[in-house]
Amino acid sequence: MKVFDLDLIDTHYYIKRNSIVEQIVFNNRTFYAKFERINEPLTPLLLEQHLKCEFTIAAPLLEKGYTDYLVIEYKGEEHQRFHHLIKHLFATLEIENYHIYQGKSEERLEVFIEVDRLSLEEADRRLRELSEMLKQKLTKKWKCLPDSSLPEAYNIVTLPYKAL
Repeated sequence: MKVFDLDLIDTHYYIKRNSIVEQIVFNNRTFYAKFERINEPLTPLLLEQHLKCEFTIAAPLLEKGYTDYLVIEYKGEEHQRFHHLIKHLFATLEIENYHIYQGKSEERLEVFIEVDRLSLEEADRRLRELSEMLKQKLTKKWKCLPDSSLPEAYNIVTLPYKAL
């Protein structure tokens, strides 16, 4: 599934519903999913409807326990500062293969870091390191995905709305 510059897993996608569609028990915790898994490729029409905010579509980040992207989703009023901080941090760490997109609103940023087929555990470790570096400069208002403490149905990312 090609969305902007991203090549996402295209075997299935998730669509947000107005009510809970699934109860997931994972690591002695119960999760209530509002995203329904659709076991077919995303169509251009659905993608267009997502971009017009008619539907909210998400893509899976994991395939057989591996990922091609590390994602940091920021939601807060300091989105411009976060944007500049991410660019500076990545330049310092020599991370070059990344994309920054706007989410549903201006305060939502999605940072996709391209990686070469990382295991969930390694992806989680790298994201924790990046998150710790960001916490030194900014109040934590982001989440990192994929996350080994979440079930597979929660290791999904809402498709971006606009490239920055």
